[in-house]
Amino acid sequence: MLTDISSDLSTLVRQEIELAKAELRQSASNAGKGAGMFAGAGVSGHMVLLFLSIALWWGLGDKTGHGWSALIVALIWAVIGAVLAVMGKKEIKQVQGTPKTAETVKKIPSAVAGHEETR
Repeated sequence: MLTDISSDLSTLVRQEIELAKAELRQSASNAGKGAGMFAGAGVSGHMVLLFLSIALWWGLGDKTGHGWSALIVALIWAVIGAVLAVMGKKEIKQVQGTPKTAETVKKIPSAVAGHEETR
């Protein structure tokens, strides 16, 4: 009987470790996506500043309308940056850690004592 308990406990611990690994992989994936999108938003913000500067420079230097094309490109980059920032924020909010593992690990002491469903 002690051998069965030891074997069952060993199996339970291995299963919990596998669950934790799976949850951490998912969380890391979401965090990576969010970080990548924030990086894209940063590049887009840089491009906005670059093209707004060019538009102001060109617009003030040559009042024939050539500056408007750079302003349009800057606005496009602003929209891209805003979209990436919103998507990145959404991905970061989905990072949860290991909620299922934490929940099931709390049940181990009760299960070992023979009271599986008391918690």
